[in-house]
Amino acid sequence: MQEKIKKVFARFPETNILVIGDIIIDHFIWGSVSRISPEAPVPVVNVTGENLLLGGAANVLNNIYALGGKATICGLIGQDIMGDHLLGLLEELGSPTNGIVRSANRPTTKKTRIIAQHQQVVRFDREKTGELQQENFDNLLNFIDKQISSFQAVIISDYNKGIISGSLMDSLMAKLKSRPDIPVIVDPKPKNIERFQGATLLTPNSHEAELMSGVEITDEESLAKAARIIQEKLKVDALLITRGEAGMALFERGKKPFLIPTVAKEVFDVTGAGDTVIASLSLARAAGLSFEEAAMVANQAAGIVVGKLGTATTSRQEIIGTLS
Repeated sequence: MQEKIKKVFARFPETNILVIGDIIIDHFIWGSVSRISPEAPVPVVNVTGENLLLGGAANVLNNIYALGGKATICGLIGQDIMGDHLLGLLEELGSPTNGIVRSANRPTTKKTRIIAQHQQVVRFDREKTGELQQENFDNLLNFIDKQISSFQAVIISDYNKGIISGSLMDSLMAKLKSRPDIPVIVDPKPKNIERFQGATLLTPNSHEAELMSGVEITDEESLAKAARIIQEKLKVDALLITRGEAGMALFERGKKPFLIPTVAKEVFDVTGAGDTVIASLSLARAAGLSFEEAAMVANQAAGIVVGKLGTATTSRQEIIGTLS
């Protein structure tokens, strides 16, 4: 198995993936706490550093590059300083930016997290959500229509900010009817899940799967019931439910559930772990692994990144190291 994965990993540099979704800047402020404020019962954070990282769908793309693959992102950012900074980060990766639409009516989404003593103290968001203006929507669809055939897989990274609409998914799935060789792999939000009907695979976490199915997941039986309801409702080929410390569960049509125990030794931060899962899974699948094999790779990748603080990535070398 290890040798097979190594051979597939060697094909990652020739694997090109389209990432469509909500683009976010992750802003981390790092510091320490030694006292409580006299003004209110809140900690006083002594700031020692800060950084701006690719987040949301852009973190999915970042994970693909960290694993040696190639990707192009399609989404919306603002005509603002954060948008400029994001384009700079993409240029540093060597990733194309022609799939990005800039809007004067929406800011670049930015999530600021204050971290002290390895703990998140607070998070605050700057964003505008909701449906896109028609011109922006048309520009996104125009890019997808012209470029879709040059990719080996499509990732939908839905952070419920408004990019992934029913209209966009309908247009995308209609375009791909003649290209069944291009899988559509979705990291969904539970709201309006019918828009994901006909996708190849979904990667919800347990809580999202509960909301999508209406089933409380308490054991393997209820887990399987929730998966069955989601698959029947959305007609997807497969479903990968991430379960935190319980690992992952893959449900493929016509096959028995495939349960994968977690490999995480320590969990420092789950920020962006779902992005790592869908990036590594999609790359491995597009490069030739089965869904079961790709899910095992994704499980290894997730186990590595949750042991890191902040929005993290992993590499092929790190994953191979865990398999030896």
